[in-house]
Amino acid sequence: MTPTPIPQNVAQPSPSPYAVVIPVYNHAATVTAVIQKTLKQNLPVIVVDDGSTDDTLKNLRSLQGICLLCHNHNQGKGAALITGMTEAAKTAEWAVCLDADGQHDPDDIPVLLRSIPESGRAIIIGNRKGMENAPWTSRFGRKFSNFWVWVSGAAPLADTQSGFRVYPLPEILYLDVKARRYQYELEVLARAAWQGIGAVEVPVTVDYAPDGARISHFRPWRDFVRNTGTFARLITRRVFSPTLWYRKG
Repeated sequence: MTPTPIPQNVAQPSPSPYAVVIPVYNHAATVTAVIQKTLKQNLPVIVVDDGSTDDTLKNLRSLQGICLLCHNHNQGKGAALITGMTEAAKTAEWAVCLDADGQHDPDDIPVLLRSIPESGRAIIIGNRKGMENAPWTSRFGRKFSNFWVWVSGAAPLADTQSGFRVYPLPEILYLDVKARRYQYELEVLARAAWQGIGAVEVPVTVDYAPDGARISHFRPWRDFVRNTGTFARLITRRVFSPTLWYRKG
């Protein structure tokens, strides 16, 4: 049974069409700057600490103007996103999600919001430009995931691994996504496509710190195995569900 997130004594989000969700796990060195810059967008900011064991939670508790939720142990990025979006859905129609490691520029948030369709619902994805400076594992992983997300039933996409997104609420919470770690961001694209929720990609900047300076919890071989399991499950479901194949085939 998933533990109930522990609310902290910080500001609650005010009603707004949009709310920002930032999942955090052991990002003590970067999270304060990310949140401070995000707050300048004048949107409600919901931060989910996913059981950090460093000074992250201490730093978060010192910040004003955010809604802070905490998992009492690490459950995975997907679980943190679900917790944050569930909270956001109480007041907002869209959740802007970005990472706490500093690779995303909160100043690009308006770019994503302007790309929301005037009618209909879609996932807005920040297509990261400047990936030439990214580790080879990130570049390879993006190509690998792009192909298999397409095979799983989504439209062809250029950056299925980008964590800088806008999700429609509450629809995205009803997709029965099984993954609770990094694979959540891959599975949600396929399951959304199955339900007629497409994706729109928008160019955004990316800042990759020098080797050793960027805090990433992505582990190439471990997460490759997890990704493979997720794609196998999605493709099997699609193959044996004729209505899904007809919709995307």
